[in-house]
Amino acid sequence: MDVAIVGMGPRGLSVLERLVARLTETPVDGTVRIWTFEPGEQGAGRIWRTSQPHWFAMNTVAGEVSIYSGGPDGGPRRAGAGPSLYEWLAEHPDPRWSALGLSDYAPRPVYGEYLTAAYRAIVANAPANVHVLPVSARVDRVQRAGARFTVTAYSGRFELAVDKVILTTGHPSNVPDSVNQRFLAHAEDNAGLRYVLGDSAAEMPLDAIAAGSEVGVIGLGLTFFDVVAALTAGRGGVFTADDDGVLRYRPSGKEPRIIAGSRSGLPMLARGRNQKAPTYRYQARFATTAALAQARQRAQAAHGSPQLDFRADVLPLLQREVEHTYYRTLVRRRQDQAAADRFAARHLDIAHDPMLVDKLLAEYGIADAQRIDLDRMARPFAGVEFDSPAHFHRVVTDLLRLDIAEAMQGNLAGPLKAALDILRDLRGSVRAAVDFGGLRGESHRDDFLGEFNPVNTMLSAGPPAFRVEQTCALIEAGVLVVVGPALQVGCERDGFLLSSPQVRGSGRLVPTLIDARIPRPDLHADASPLTGQLLADGLISEHVNADPVTGDWFASGGLAVARAPFHVIDAAGNADPDLYALGIPTENQRWFTQIGNGRPGPPTGFHADADAVAADVLAPLPAHSTTGALL
Repeated sequence: MDVAIVGMGPRGLSVLERLVARLTETPVDGTVRIWTFEPGEQGAGRIWRTSQPHWFAMNTVAGEVSIYSGGPDGGPRRAGAGPSLYEWLAEHPDPRWSALGLSDYAPRPVYGEYLTAAYRAIVANAPANVHVLPVSARVDRVQRAGARFTVTAYSGRFELAVDKVILTTGHPSNVPDSVNQRFLAHAEDNAGLRYVLGDSAAEMPLDAIAAGSEVGVIGLGLTFFDVVAALTAGRGGVFTADDDGVLRYRPSGKEPRIIAGSRSGLPMLARGRNQKAPTYRYQARFATTAALAQARQRAQAAHGSPQLDFRADVLPLLQREVEHTYYRTLVRRRQDQAAADRFAARHLDIAHDPMLVDKLLAEYGIADAQRIDLDRMARPFAGVEFDSPAHFHRVVTDLLRLDIAEAMQGNLAGPLKAALDILRDLRGSVRAAVDFGGLRGESHRDDFLGEFNPVNTMLSAGPPAFRVEQTCALIEAGVLVVVGPALQVGCERDGFLLSSPQVRGSGRLVPTLIDARIPRPDLHADASPLTGQLLADGLISEHVNADPVTGDWFASGGLAVARAPFHVIDAAGNADPDLYALGIPTENQRWFTQIGNGRPGPPTGFHADADAVAADVLAPLPAHSTTGALL
């Protein structure tokens, strides 16, 4: 049997790991060849390549990261039994990471080293009849050839016949849209101007930006923090704490001045200091499987379809989870654990009734508790005007310093960050509500993707607190200028004009403009020749969320797959039994697929998804023992 995995970053590596683990647990007759196609590094792919600078940090603490589906067992590192990132770091002492603790954030190239080491360990300890064959090339074409596929690489110079193909191609490079094209044309038509398309910051030509020049940045999300790190600490600037413990920035003189903005005008808020064990798993109290099933029954009875309205059926459940955690943590802080437990038990029964909740808060001495308004927290400047950039900067830095203080209290002990971290813990519940057309098309597009998703990202998927501290220090040093909310970017003869209609005098003209927003998955915008060919040949299709009652539909841009084991849906609407897809290409049919790791302990969706694919790929093979499984 021949299997091709197209893309050998973390998602592809997870499938390889589960394939080899199953083939080890349940030996099969004959030879199995697994071909891993990756133009970058096998295991690390492009995003986690080991050659990128160390100032690009991960966004998940080291103790919560594992590519292995099982922990160490005293034997060699192999598929199904290997260390977490933190355990691997401890096994490999190195000055670059000697100070990293369980709840610290490793540099991205260090995670790349872990992934490439895992790839080597999985290959080295595979059964004798399992051959893992790396191909250091991008796949050009995948074509049906009767019952098999022909995989073409090296610009047509390499062809391979395989039985199964798994697409794990990761972040796309998109064809420039109309806005991108306007900025590119403006830069091309005016000497001295440059526009950098959105991508991973490690792939951007940031070294070409001159010291002392001004550079504009669109977006204040995770890529913004990477770009800023590269242009400041990456150029020799130093962050140091003053006598009061406040972080300050000492310029090197090699950095440019950074002019940045976004729709919200607010850099992403910090994650709470991690206080959760790697094996921690949150059990939903309100957004439960039963509650979602009941909501679908009500939707079926009222509308003739089980599809949910996100704002009416799902968001209230998430809001109650957040509030429950906030109030419970606040009671524990002001009283003790026993009081918090008593409060929680009573709150579960009356959380749907605001009047009863208010009485309960007063009874437990927390009537002054702030109300958790997720939209307002993520968009605090909506409708607010500022009389000068200096005024706006004072407000921004004050808000960010308050956020840092909240983050330092932790994601278990700090009431606010504990509450917001629940949004991260509830991703499984959200997927159960949203994935595979779980929402009505209009609600999926507008309420979920248009409104909730950016708010959720701002509040729960932000950077480590030290990145927000650095942002404050850079603003105060005059190296970073945050333009303001509702960012506008215009094309002027001498540059790109960044301004905010809510901040008087905010306009800044820059010769270089960087788009710090990672391209969204969109099959029809994907510049990959492979994606174009698969679409043209009808082997893949776009996921369309259609309302069976009204006929309304929403084209999501994601690659359409069936439920686990994630067979690809072709242009005729049929699931191909031999073609699979996981990860970012399927985004919008499946939610938050950009996660690049599993966790130690009980399996999360990352490993479960990979195991579902592996089990199906190997199902036709004759075995001479009982079938193994991911426990």
